[in-house]
Amino acid sequence: MDVALRNWAGNVEFAASALHTPATVEQLQELVSRAPRIRALGSGHSFNAIADTTGELVSVGKLELPITINLDASTVTVPGGARYAEVTNVLHAQGWALHNLGSLPHISVAGACATGTHGSGNSNRNLAGAVEAVEFVRADGELRHLARGDAHFPGAVLALGALGVVTRLTLRIEPAYSMRQDVYLDMGLDAAADNVQDILAAAYSVSIFTDFATPEVVDMVWLKSRASASDPPADTVWLGARLATMAQHPLPRFDPAATSPQLGAVGPWHERLPHFHQDFTPSNGAELQSEYFLPRGAAPDVLRALRAVAERLTGPLQVFEMRTVAADDLWLSPCSGRDTVAAHFTWTADLEDARPAVQAVEAALAPLDARPHWAKVFLGADGSTFEQIYPGLRDFRHLATEQDPNRCFGNDFLASFVYG
Repeated sequence: MDVALRNWAGNVEFAASALHTPATVEQLQELVSRAPRIRALGSGHSFNAIADTTGELVSVGKLELPITINLDASTVTVPGGARYAEVTNVLHAQGWALHNLGSLPHISVAGACATGTHGSGNSNRNLAGAVEAVEFVRADGELRHLARGDAHFPGAVLALGALGVVTRLTLRIEPAYSMRQDVYLDMGLDAAADNVQDILAAAYSVSIFTDFATPEVVDMVWLKSRASASDPPADTVWLGARLATMAQHPLPRFDPAATSPQLGAVGPWHERLPHFHQDFTPSNGAELQSEYFLPRGAAPDVLRALRAVAERLTGPLQVFEMRTVAADDLWLSPCSGRDTVAAHFTWTADLEDARPAVQAVEAALAPLDARPHWAKVFLGADGSTFEQIYPGLRDFRHLATEQDPNRCFGNDFLASFVYG
């Protein structure tokens, strides 16, 4: 490549020799079948080298594939390279919706599903949980299709790019719905920890934000509720926190114009489930992110454990977010087999500056059975760690060997944490 290619955050410079953007599935099949090493590149919103390769990169963002709704099955089939914003606009215009969305509508569907990206909500599985079928190009160029009920389906959706290049996914949909978003400010951390399970169950999707600069206070709680225009207004005080009367950004120094509508205004689902509006770039990417998935019952302990190391977080930490995700049956899902609470950290862009804080977080959460996010910054885990915390990893290794025996889609990341 003539110009160095980096991820969205700018902390990973890809080692690949070329980036291809085929226009048809047939072109993609030919490209993959002749490449000794190749990896799919999504929207670049990973924070480690999971998408890197010493071979070639390929983007499916230019594939000429339609978005097709199946009314009888209540599903939509989408191109793997489509951004969620594109898909949700089509769905909503025809009266349909997805069950959930991530914080950013700018990310690609295939990349998000392949790495365990999620929204929030006690009853909501991660984005891969909506997948009913997946189509991908294997290393030999064959186009494979697996659907829910097939023996290998739980290993083929959230697959870290190890099985092939995803061309299409079929997602479960439901009738469109309306939502409102209310934000509460300055809740005492003890009140939050003591009542955290009720807080996380208080709306369809809930996020707890704080930067631990004042360790005894949780800065914000965002409640995203299914709603109608006839619903009563939100309480002005809740568990000691006050209802916000102005729009908020998760990072107080940033302009809230980039965030999704708040202040209890009822509107379309796809404009409220994400934290950020699809027409705004939420930041310039000058950040790093870490995330750890723990059993949902550990949520009070997570808040207290982080308060205990708050002094070590101040400076590198831009914001902490706590959300919940429902259990699923996908082999490599961070939520596999257990209802989950997710502890997310946005750091400053300098890893060496953030390293002591990341180490403090990992030490604090280690006794609580934490699983690191596949596509974000983690430091202490190794291959043996992942073997212990992912019961489906052994089955996935067999599947990866069957589908890609020569490790065409392999890289250093998969060699370290997946292949064994």
